[in-house]
Amino acid sequence: MARTVAPSVPSPRRPLTPSDDEVRLWYENALGWPTAPGMPVRLAVGVRFDVLDVPAEAGCAALERLGRSGGLGRGFPVALREGRMRLLVAAGSAEELPGLLEWLDWGALALDLVAVGAGGLMDAPWPPGADAGGDTGGDAGPAARPLPLGRDGSQGAAVWLRPPEPGREAEASLPTLSAMGTRGGARGDRDVPPDLVRLVNTVATQVHRVRLRRACAAVRADGQPLAFS
Repeated sequence: MARTVAPSVPSPRRPLTPSDDEVRLWYENALGWPTAPGMPVRLAVGVRFDVLDVPAEAGCAALERLGRSGGLGRGFPVALREGRMRLLVAAGSAEELPGLLEWLDWGALALDLVAVGAGGLMDAPWPPGADAGGDTGGDAGPAARPLPLGRDGSQGAAVWLRPPEPGREAEASLPTLSAMGTRGGARGDRDVPPDLVRLVNTVATQVHRVRLRRACAAVRADGQPLAFS
């Protein structure tokens, strides 16, 4: 009788891409961040953090500038999705943004700067180390090695440029208001986030510069002057 030999079958491998349930558990258990019901996984904004949503080009420039100012561009979570950068800031910051922009003399300009606060949602980026089909930026130095524009995730998926750190109190790592904008540790402390005033002013400056640069490029392209509001 012929002996039957079972074919050699490799053991099942754990998929590199986590399931939605695994993503949800990572945020809720490792970070203590609430998520919204349903799929895909979305983070509830306004509970543990608010979000400043800006063009990725302006956001990268702002982080680079803050990073040169004693390392204060580092230390707080930053995500990317479809050409937009999401800067995580302290809960309640969204309510402060209109007044801050007025105080910083940005109130008269239409800036591409959106604050998302209580009641808002944010697409949950892949946890650090997960394979989203592209470079998640999980091993990149914050602001030192930003993802090239146009590579901020596979098929529009949100990814972390600078992921949150499990086991670290979230509120301690987020930009927030402080007396006279003096928040910050010793110069060169890369784990200290910038004061919210400094962050908003720097981001607004870069958003305005990107707008002007694009407007000038449009003028050069068609020779027609543009009206600025």
